[in-house]
Amino acid sequence: MSPLPPAALCRAPVLGPSLALALVFLSSTAARAEPARYEIDPEHTTIAFLVSHIGYQKVLGRFTDFSGSFQFDEQAPSLSDLEVTIEADSIETEHRRRDEHLRSDDFLYEDEHPEIRFVMTGAEPAGARSGTVSGDLTLRGVTRPVALDVTWNKTGPYPFGDTYVTGISARTSFLRSEFGMDYGVADGLVGDEVEVIIELEAIRE
Repeated sequence: MSPLPPAALCRAPVLGPSLALALVFLSSTAARAEPARYEIDPEHTTIAFLVSHIGYQKVLGRFTDFSGSFQFDEQAPSLSDLEVTIEADSIETEHRRRDEHLRSDDFLYEDEHPEIRFVMTGAEPAGARSGTVSGDLTLRGVTRPVALDVTWNKTGPYPFGDTYVTGISARTSFLRSEFGMDYGVADGLVGDEVEVIIELEAIRE
């Protein structure tokens, strides 16, 4: 599949996302003391993935249609209620026939499972600007726990328009076979491990 979003995603999987998760680990000088709701900005967010193609190289793909939100208290700091939904048919790898195949039942099976979802279940800090966010990834109707390595980049007033924005980077990986995507795994045509790359901005409501 891999637009998605190697083995860590499932082991520790949108989407997801996903991915203002890093905020829970940050200290901030923002003035708000109460929790605030943030919405992921789709115009300034990338949810991408890498998957091996016969071992020669890794195909880079992405999802173009997604939404998500979370609640964050900058004073605490604490993060809660993070959810990300990705439309499976929005996968793009710059190759029409391959994208059609990825939407089929060999991979995403988007006719039966049109949405990919990530729901946060917890978080652990690793440093002042980094940590691990755990959650449940649902793909092809299968739900498995995943963990993302997250880094908080910046929080503050946006230089364009009257908005307040948080930016984060997140990385993870998972085995697509654990979600029922076995096509090409045994003969090495398509890698089993999916590397997920998330770069996002979220706007405070």
